[in-house]
Amino acid sequence: MPKTVIIPPGTGTPIAPFSPGTLADGIVYVSGTLAFDKDNNVAFPDDAEAQTRQVLETIKSVIETAGGTMDDVTMNHIFLTDWSNYQTINKVYAEYFPGDKPARYCIQCGLVKPGFVVEIASVAHIGKR
Repeated sequence: MPKTVIIPPGTGTPIAPFSPGTLADGIVYVSGTLAFDKDNNVAFPDDAEAQTRQVLETIKSVIETAGGTMDDVTMNHIFLTDWSNYQTINKVYAEYFPGDKPARYCIQCGLVKPGFVVEIASVAHIGKR
């Protein structure tokens, strides 16, 4: 099955060989998303609320570029560096998923650069549009 690379307008150059998202058979796969600034530095170092908001806005832009909405998200993979940020991340997360919630898992781990506190990867079923 063919895939389409999804790159929202204004997307910077990634720090590794990946695409922000891919679309295949009506399913959008959004790469693990971190809060980078325009120069690929950590945006909002150690600020769980601001980073979560930026990460979810980036995911939203990938899904919308593919033709979907956040309501189409069926699965989120959440990585955080410290459980002390869990409540804050969940508060922002709930703003982006106010109705029926996607399935998800959340694990504590190290992330690619110091200062990052959250990374999220998503799957959205947008259908064939």
